[in-house]
Amino acid sequence: MQLNCGIVGLPNVGKSTIFSALTSAPAEAANYPFCTIDPNIGIVAVPDKRLKQITALIVPKKEIHTTVEFVDIAGLVRGASKGEGLGNQFLGNIRQVGAIIHVVRCFDNENIVHVEGSIDPLRDIETIEIELALADMETVRKRLDNLGKQLRAQDKKVVERAKMSEPILNQLLTILNEGKPARSLDLTPEQINSINDLFLITLKKQIYCCNVDENSIGQDNKYVQLVKEFAKKNDSEVVVICGKLESEIAELETLEEKMEFLQAAGLEESGLDKLIRAGYNALDLQTYFTAGEKECRAWTFEKGSYAPQAAAVIHTDFEKGFIRAEVYHCTDLFEYGSEQKVKEAGKLRIEGKDYIVQDGDVMHFRFNV
Repeated sequence: MQLNCGIVGLPNVGKSTIFSALTSAPAEAANYPFCTIDPNIGIVAVPDKRLKQITALIVPKKEIHTTVEFVDIAGLVRGASKGEGLGNQFLGNIRQVGAIIHVVRCFDNENIVHVEGSIDPLRDIETIEIELALADMETVRKRLDNLGKQLRAQDKKVVERAKMSEPILNQLLTILNEGKPARSLDLTPEQINSINDLFLITLKKQIYCCNVDENSIGQDNKYVQLVKEFAKKNDSEVVVICGKLESEIAELETLEEKMEFLQAAGLEESGLDKLIRAGYNALDLQTYFTAGEKECRAWTFEKGSYAPQAAAVIHTDFEKGFIRAEVYHCTDLFEYGSEQKVKEAGKLRIEGKDYIVQDGDVMHFRFNV
């Protein structure tokens, strides 16, 4: 399960401004401040109003948000696939992330020079996506060149894997050569698993982050409209954000100050919150909760996980000695007002090892080690 999103973009599009705002602003819960591990990696608390609602009803001593990791990838220039600029570093880092957030400049400002000399978000998107496709093409070609050795291997599993991957690799080469990303192929989970070790960049989900100026807050300017039309054709999500505004919000110390700032700007929530949730969803991650007097906590699990797998997020012993899970949905708590009333209403369920955990479940695990 990959828990990180890579932030990419051309120079001077606002990528670093947005990343700095993400990693410098304190989280709402004191237990999880946004903290920088490395100069280019930040762990960010995932905003979730449901946790606030649970906390208000359970009243624990602590409230702990779940987190997601953002990686500020080295800047990209034309020719990165051939090692130009910081291309090798860029491509090496981006292969290790689970999803891509592509920051696109969608504002005019004569004082901020654009690397291409003019503002054209679709050209910028094409520049990066061509470089990523070229990098993936080189990876696929190398694997095809080495496939003969794998087909002659003594290990039957290696041979079977090679036979399965050969037609997929040829399809990938064709589609990448057309300038289309690998994710545009309708591959089955089994097919994707057979090429996972290639770490193809264009196979990752991508979110376009339109960085606008303060004059475009709350409305789509001409640049944002172009990006949204493009993203719709490519089945990708778009998040609109004002990096300058978000960096100002990040400097405020209290939640009350931030809310007042947002209201003054005519916004209901921070653009960063939208971006964090979009990244979280792109990674196919969901949240369950544990709730008690000691703490109320959000936990991240991979969508489609069975109860023992979800329990392992807390501790591996929970999975090894799993007996059962006592489960109700957070909406039941909101409706009835307390766990006792949830039980009285018959909404508390006993689930076994074959239960697929749902987003928003409140869980109490029973285990024996």
